[in-house]
Amino acid sequence: MKYVLLSLVAAVVIALIHANVTAEDWRTASRAPVGLAPDPATTPEAVIQVYAARAVRWRGYFGVHTWIAVKPALAERFTVHEVNGWRLRRTGSAVVQSDRPPDGRWFGSEPELLADARGPEAELMIQRVQSAVASYPYADQYRVWPGPNSNTFTAHVLREVGKLPVDLPPTAIGKDFLDSPFAATAPSGTGFQLNLLGALGILAAGQEGLEVNVLGLVFGLDARAPALKLPMIGRIEIYPFGLLALPALVGIVLVRRRT
Repeated sequence: MKYVLLSLVAAVVIALIHANVTAEDWRTASRAPVGLAPDPATTPEAVIQVYAARAVRWRGYFGVHTWIAVKPALAERFTVHEVNGWRLRRTGSAVVQSDRPPDGRWFGSEPELLADARGPEAELMIQRVQSAVASYPYADQYRVWPGPNSNTFTAHVLREVGKLPVDLPPTAIGKDFLDSPFAATAPSGTGFQLNLLGALGILAAGQEGLEVNVLGLVFGLDARAPALKLPMIGRIEIYPFGLLALPALVGIVLVRRRT
């Protein structure tokens, strides 16, 4: 129990460090780009990018906001596709399409680039993105937990596109939200998942690895690029030999419990 409590405290501390936008300063927080997106003026080819950044205010302690940015060939600007809860209250639809900087800070939080595809294949994927945005089934709904929310939207689009293998972070609460029949391909398109309304489920895929969702909190293991996946913290990279040592550590714990 002592080690469990210490782990929870560490998770909270790390989450607080990442979630640096407070309730007092979010209205004036920076939305400036950070240099992860190419300049359309010098990049004629098609581009599609996926981003994640810590959410606004207290939500950032627990999770991230994700979005998809696309630029067709020869286009003068990017179009950002995302979901915002406040937009639903104002317009009746949570889906937002804008020309804001694709790599702009999310109310002060620096974004992480999750995927970057370019060229003719990206051009074809952009057409699928536009169709997926139009078919999003929860445009008139928004719930921070367990979904549907911005991460539910991004996961939906990725599933529909099918050729953009993205490992959405474990802190993307809502990415696993599924209603009936509670089964779908993984967002990366490289495996499958079962999930009950974002609150309980399992995912197994080549890109994401193995993930277990309990009350919206994701615990997982990625053997492809060895890492542990934890709630609030996100990915913790581990060396391959550390991954091999996990069974031994589990065995030691079991032996100690019996003695």
